[in-house]
Amino acid sequence: MKLPRRTFLHLASGAAALPAVSRIACAQAYPARPVRIIVAQAAGSGSDIIARLIGQSLSERLGQQFIVENRPGAAGNIATEAVLKAPPDGYTFARHLDQCGQGDPVR
Repeated sequence: MKLPRRTFLHLASGAAALPAVSRIACAQAYPARPVRIIVAQAAGSGSDIIARLIGQSLSERLGQQFIVENRPGAAGNIATEAVLKAPPDGYTFARHLDQCGQGDPVR
């Protein structure tokens, strides 16, 4: 395969610039501050216990605090609203239990 000189120079200059660019584009370590897990059920419920176990495991693994907040009521709408009003920075999560399978189905 014959490589034209101009193409070779473009590839060589790109390869030379790659280490400098990769240092500039380093990602911030995540999480850099405490993370909130918002649970839509009351404290002591199954979802709360699972969220606390997940938060503890992530805290040990990532070295940052995971805070579990319980926001019960209004069929999970209060918790959902709290997550929607949080800044979209990746530091707020929702642990929501789907309750569609409980009770009589709509007929």
